[in-house]
Amino acid sequence: MSISRVFFSDLKSGKCSSVVEARLLRFWEARNVKRGGELMWVDMLLMDVNSTLIQATINANRLPRFRDRLAAGTMYSVSGFDVARCAQNFKLVDSSLMIRFNDSTEFDVLSDPVSPIPAEGFRFRNQTELVGLANTNTQLPVTELSDLNIEPVDIIGEIVAVKSTVSDPPEDKNRVMVTVKLENDVSVTLSLFDAQAVLFHQKLGGMRDDPKVIVATSINPKMVGGRLFLNATSGTHVYYDKETHAGESLFYRLVARDTGLPSAAPLLKSYAKVETVTIAELNHFITTDSPQQEIDFLCTARVSRVESDKGWCYVACSKCSKKLQRTVTSFECARCNNPHAVGSLRYRVEMVVTDDTAEGTFVCFDGVMTKLHNLRASEAVQLLAEEGVNPEDSVMPPFVAGMERKTYTFQVRVTPYNFTVNHQTFTVSRIINEVERAPAPEFVDDEGDDNDDDDAPDGPNNRVESGSGKGNCETSKRAGKEPVGNVRKRARIA
Repeated sequence: MSISRVFFSDLKSGKCSSVVEARLLRFWEARNVKRGGELMWVDMLLMDVNSTLIQATINANRLPRFRDRLAAGTMYSVSGFDVARCAQNFKLVDSSLMIRFNDSTEFDVLSDPVSPIPAEGFRFRNQTELVGLANTNTQLPVTELSDLNIEPVDIIGEIVAVKSTVSDPPEDKNRVMVTVKLENDVSVTLSLFDAQAVLFHQKLGGMRDDPKVIVATSINPKMVGGRLFLNATSGTHVYYDKETHAGESLFYRLVARDTGLPSAAPLLKSYAKVETVTIAELNHFITTDSPQQEIDFLCTARVSRVESDKGWCYVACSKCSKKLQRTVTSFECARCNNPHAVGSLRYRVEMVVTDDTAEGTFVCFDGVMTKLHNLRASEAVQLLAEEGVNPEDSVMPPFVAGMERKTYTFQVRVTPYNFTVNHQTFTVSRIINEVERAPAPEFVDDEGDDNDDDDAPDGPNNRVESGSGKGNCETSKRAGKEPVGNVRKRARIA
């Protein structure tokens, strides 16, 4: 007699002999801190073909039988288990039911499911939802006996800054604080403690390049002193950049925003070692090697001329970052096919630089210029105070023009896009000014401001509106802050 196959939504309380095909998304141990960290059980998050999530638990005394088979991301067929109601103060998902493994449970790796099972299952929360869930004692994934939870709290955002108390070797009471900018441009602080903090610190310190995107699961939101804080739990898993499909999508959007380049793969797919070269060597490289991937170089040169006739800023689409076309009453985005697009003002500065060997044309986009001068393009327009002039047509700010005759170390990015026959310019990904040292290859904390809002639009404070064809950029509230990026883990350049 064949065993019937069911979905998680078909389950009812009691013993179940049917087969469920599911993917193991994540699993973690639950320990009793009041008994010296005694292992109580292992919690799992399973997802079926319908993207329905359910919590499953393996008691500690049954764990040896299944331990070697547990692998996040693997598909399984599960049968012969108990279905019970979740405790009111402890649920990982919306479902009021959970699966408990018993002595008859079969848990076999599945290589050929009847129907494809989604690879990921996240429930991302925005800032408003996180505030609503904070301090309710209903959203905390299990870490110990005192933890309570109703449903998963996952976040995705841009890593803005990191502070760490982890030493080498690690000592007791470790903590890492990560400033994360959510997609609505609101920054929150995610804290990881003890072993998780050490793991986060060591993984980040071992990365070749700073990650842009973080996905963190099973977060516990708290309101402290009117501010929102997010605490990791033992159920928290952290993923970076392109380790998840959701993270990969945000990663490419951030890349497009920072550089002004299209967000299509294989942008930033791989890097070569960053080397120091002269401008002559740089020019020779692109005429002989025709790079098929992104390669970064360091080049120290003097700015001989800022190309004022090329302008210094442009109005970008807040969604795709492409330059908007101004009409009489609005902005139009050809890529988004939106005749009433919302724009944000961004830097684009083209300059001729020279060293003892040759000269070249470098282009600095919004993120680079904002970091260097600690001033957003929208703020610079306000300082110019040119009434009746569209922002992108305004005169070049003095601090931009003042870059002439100064020497900088540029980290330039060579891509097939930048070096075609008709587009031979170098895109600058970082500027190290005359008094700044090259980045150290350590993970350091400069004791700066967490909320540096690195390189992102200011929402309402950075939008460009058009009435009778005249731009009006509202002043951001961030003028006068410490330079952005001052607590970010230093980039590795060697």
